[in-house]
Amino acid sequence: MQPLKALPLIELQKRLSTKWRGFPSDVLPLPVAEMDFEIAEPIRNQLIEMLNRSDTGYLGSIPELGVNLAKFMGDRWNWKVDTDQVFPSTDVGVGMVEMARMVVKPGDHILVDSPVYHNFANWINELKCHIVDVPMKKDGLHYTLNIPLIEAGYKNGVKIHFLCNPQNPTGTVHTKAELAELAELAKKYGVVIFSDEIHAPLTYSENEFVPFLNVSQTAREVGITVTAASKAWNIAGLKCATIITQHEKWAQTAKEMPPAVHGRASLFGAFAAARAYQCVDWLDACLVTLDENRKFLKTLLTEQLPSVGYRIPNNSYLAWLDMTALNLGENPSEALLEKGRVAFNAGSSFSSTHSQFIRLNFATSQEILTQAIDRIAKIA
Repeated sequence: MQPLKALPLIELQKRLSTKWRGFPSDVLPLPVAEMDFEIAEPIRNQLIEMLNRSDTGYLGSIPELGVNLAKFMGDRWNWKVDTDQVFPSTDVGVGMVEMARMVVKPGDHILVDSPVYHNFANWINELKCHIVDVPMKKDGLHYTLNIPLIEAGYKNGVKIHFLCNPQNPTGTVHTKAELAELAELAKKYGVVIFSDEIHAPLTYSENEFVPFLNVSQTAREVGITVTAASKAWNIAGLKCATIITQHEKWAQTAKEMPPAVHGRASLFGAFAAARAYQCVDWLDACLVTLDENRKFLKTLLTEQLPSVGYRIPNNSYLAWLDMTALNLGENPSEALLEKGRVAFNAGSSFSSTHSQFIRLNFATSQEILTQAIDRIAKIA
């Protein structure tokens, strides 16, 4: 399998996305979770064909999305998805929030496991609910779910658990045993688990990704999955995600959501996502490149910044780096941007106790990664 090649910096700087327009041109931007690769040719051709027909209207029926998604997930994870229980939404955030509105009311409690994707907090605030933060257990830089503390949260009245599966930013892939235990606890205490599985296709070969709804019958009773092709095939800006259920109760709940949840998804996004789930060769080539890059980053850090903490992630293209030893102040990401002209996500946005961490996106060229680490080393 030939790896994908990232575009050169001069070409990337012509992009119009927030990653490339959000900083001055002398800054290397490595925060936003998008990849510096060309998209799969079948996706590109799908979009070009639609543009050539001026096919730029509203999204309607799209059975292709459910069919292609179900085939991909069946082939990849032996997960039998019912195409009648696949519901498009604008993006994962909209899917999580709008489905959660059908379960909670303002003032209810939603549990998260920090450090975790920063928009979980934004979504909970949008729902006018309270956050119950159960920090993950930490063994060095390996993070796992803290099941006893999660049970305590469930027992104290949590209504929903927003689960990041696999976990962003730590790169943890939750095990089947952990997920099965969560499902049983959720049933015991009347909690609904919302599993955000957007990074799932980007799991490396040493770990097995387990879809939450494929864990057990209990998981199907207490769980709802929200996912998208956007991260794995680099089409986030096209705007389409899917809510997946495997229990009639939750399928009916999804059908009762406002019609706009479906209608506000993009025509381009929905058909690009349907095509993406057929682009398995591209995905596998992407994983070859990302696998090389996660290890290359380790080599760079060992050679130039050995005091920076880094555990090679088991999933996706996000490195979770402990910068404590570099003494860069209260917010290392600010110092790195100001003095090194390289941008990362601040660890504090994922957890209040991880202010000395940064999140680095390594879905780029090794040349850009080398430049980024060089810039850190010069000010360290």
